[in-house]
Amino acid sequence: MLGKLVTVLGAVAMATTVMIGAQEKTVMVGGAAMYPSKDIVDNAVNSKDHTTLVAAVKAAGLVDTLKGAGPFTVFAPTNAAFAKLPAGTVDTLLQPANKAMLSSVLTYHVVPGRHDAKSLMDKARAGNGKAELKTVAGGTLLVVLKDNTLSLQDGRGMSAAITTADVFQSNGVIHVIDTVVMGK
Repeated sequence: MLGKLVTVLGAVAMATTVMIGAQEKTVMVGGAAMYPSKDIVDNAVNSKDHTTLVAAVKAAGLVDTLKGAGPFTVFAPTNAAFAKLPAGTVDTLLQPANKAMLSSVLTYHVVPGRHDAKSLMDKARAGNGKAELKTVAGGTLLVVLKDNTLSLQDGRGMSAAITTADVFQSNGVIHVIDTVVMGK
């Protein structure tokens, strides 16, 4: 009798989990569903397009921060974005001796607060097509709105397109970008 009760309770728990998961509105990133009930790190580790970013976050010691309450807006460069950097740059940044520099590069991609695409567009419209965001690293990112499309401009004047917007997380939002952005 106890065995049947455990089996029934297990089945109910599994069905409830499936129903809750089915109700979440997910976005596919790097071949994996991103669940709004999971935090930034727990989702990012499943994206095959963000393995370099995940390795960098681990090397910089930022996992606990990005698993924190936030909220954070993360502009997440893809593996292809990291591949655009000069040869050897990523390997150099991942070395333990360069942890502070790596942390600075990564936190330049993070803005306090939950800034979805609509709020970014509203800010840019209010600023005649541009809006400034202060990064966790202390720098400034420009959000640029042109032809109803959002992009970023970094401290060096480089542009990054937002290729996938509004990937909601339990502790913020991710916007996938096609270029690594840098401070001055």
